[in-house]
Amino acid sequence: MIRERDIERKLKRRVERSGGLCFKFLSSVSGIPDRLCLFPGGSIVFVELKREGEKPRPLQKRMMEKIRKLGFSVEVIDSEQGIEGLIQMIGGGAPGDEKEEKSGARGDEEKNGRR
Repeated sequence: MIRERDIERKLKRRVERSGGLCFKFLSSVSGIPDRLCLFPGGSIVFVELKREGEKPRPLQKRMMEKIRKLGFSVEVIDSEQGIEGLIQMIGGGAPGDEKEEKSGARGDEEKNGRR
């Protein structure tokens, strides 16, 4: 099972490779999404990261709804596929771009769909 911090690291690298910025969002207000991703062309997406299969807590769900009502995008990501889905939604790169930097046994396992 992939850990939240691993997903966070991969998200940051992938967003930056697509030409964007990915900031860790620290707030004194509970329930705010973990990351703020800025993409070329002015797209802004708040991202709540979760361990694979984990769901947002009720407070996080309420805060995400408030942010969405203001007109911003909010995504919950718990996998590499979720990262690629976000990048594709924004239009920031072709699938497979992330495989360039992978090497060794771990990279080969991930390419073959094993974790």
